[in-house]
Parts: sequence; structure tokens; C-alpha cells
Amino acid sequence: MNRRTAFLTTLAVTTALTLTACGSEEPDAPAKGSGKETLTTASASSAPASDGRPAIDLPSDLSYTFDWPKTGDKERDAVLADSEQSIKAVDQAIVNQNALDKAYLYYYEGEAAAETQKFVQNYVDHKAGITGSYRFYAPEVSVDRDGTASLSYCEDQGKAFVKYLETGEIKKTEVTAKSYVVYHTSLKWDEDKGAWVIQKIVSQSGSTKCQP
Repeated sequence: MNRRTAFLTTLAVTTALTLTACGSEEPDAPAKGSGKETLTTASASSAPASDGRPAIDLPSDLSYTFDWPKTGDKERDAVLADSEQSIKAVDQAIVNQNALDKAYLYYYEGEAAAETQKFVQNYVDHKAGITGSYRFYAPEVSVDRDGTASLSYCEDQGKAFVKYLETGEIKKTEVTAKSYVVYHTSLKWDEDKGAWVIQKIVSQSGSTKCQP
């Protein structure tokens, strides 16, 4: 999953986990461009439960910016909205130090859920949390008629850091090419939940597509 590359590198875990905790590494996908105007929006760290979705409650030292496009398409915008909550749900599991946190399990199933559990457990084992600011941008989303969808997007981890819970130490790392990560997710529509859930997610740090 590669959401916290600096943390994984600092702890010198295995190469497989360093590259991704939610799938194997993929080469960069070519930039397609949405042709739509992109609106930068700052997103609150916490959100109440709605429409059966779990509540997300994150500490004030975490902040998020989602540069998601306004597609004007109901289904594509729903994929983006549920993906935003799925990102925060994983962070909530890290904050709660619970590798089986119900919020992320609502949005992740199968292979993606199993690998995310391993990813969160790595933080729990090292008594580590997260702090700082995250930015997500350059989304490319498509929805198929069979109830599946794909979403690729970038993450800027340059202002986000690992926080060791027992000492309060914040491990600040230098911004490098590896601070920019590209993700490719496969989703399906869950009729019972009324939500888009992630089946598979792969990532690559140091993506040239995502670097400024």
C-alpha cells in the first residue's frame, strides 16, 4: 500500500513491504488528463457516519487535501468520495492501533483488506502513529457497466511523518522523489453497502507522474 514510505524505510522492513503493503509494484501509468477543471479542497480529518458508512474520527494533527476533479458524473464522483473515506479509514486504524478496525474493513475487501491489515499491523507492532498533512491529486477514474471501477491517483507525503507513541518523537524525513506515490485501485459496487469498495490496490513510490 506504500502509504508511509518513510516509516517503512526507517524501520528497515522487508523490500516487499517497503514497496507496497497492498499489492505488487506497477510501472507508472501514462498521464491521461481529465480535461476537467480541478478544484483544490481541504478536507476535514473527521466525518460523521452517513448512509450506513462508518464515522471517521481523526486527531487534529492530521490534515488532508484532495485535489479531486468535479466530473459531473454521479458514479465517478461517488468513486472519488468513497475512496477519500477509505484513505482516512486506514489512517484511523493506525491512530487506533487496531489492524482490524471496522471503518477500513467497510471499504476494503478480499486481497486489499488482507494486505491493509498487514500494513496497519506493522505500525501497531512498532507502536507508531502518523502526523502531518497529506495531499492527493491527479485522479483518473473510470466506471464500467459491470459494476466495477478503477481509480489512479497521486499522494504527496512530503509533509507527513511517523510519530512514535511511547516517546512522542516525530521522525521527520527529507522530501525526495520517494515522497511522491502513485496508486492504482480496482473497486466494485457493493449493493448491500451502497458504496464502492476496494478489491485491489497497488502503488509505486518515486513516480515521475506524481513529482512536481
